[in-house]
Amino acid sequence: MAQFTPGHLHIERHALNKDDHSYNFCVDYETVQDPTAGKGIQFRLHGTIQDKPADETFFLGKSDWYNFAAVIDDIARKHDMPIKGIVTSAHNTLYDRMFEDIRDKLEVKSGDPIKPERFE
Repeated sequence: MAQFTPGHLHIERHALNKDDHSYNFCVDYETVQDPTAGKGIQFRLHGTIQDKPADETFFLGKSDWYNFAAVIDDIARKHDMPIKGIVTSAHNTLYDRMFEDIRDKLEVKSGDPIKPERFE
């Protein structure tokens, strides 16, 4: 099961056998103004991954926001999700909708400049 509404993503998958993987978590996010980094998105991932509790927050600034799915996958792996269970690939259409919602919230447009030092 997966559900998206602006500012909220809920995804759930139950293991089919003892060698399979499971997760049931939400990602809530909102636009915030960080005193040092400026405008960005504050994320909170909470729920269970591999039947263990997970509750983590992270901030991505306007020049890093597009990398949110990789951070979610990193959190899932940190909570023992096997590489074959990468969360974002299984729900890519919902992440596409989330991407567009965040882009709208941050008022990012194609062609907006980015900081080149981000890629060093």
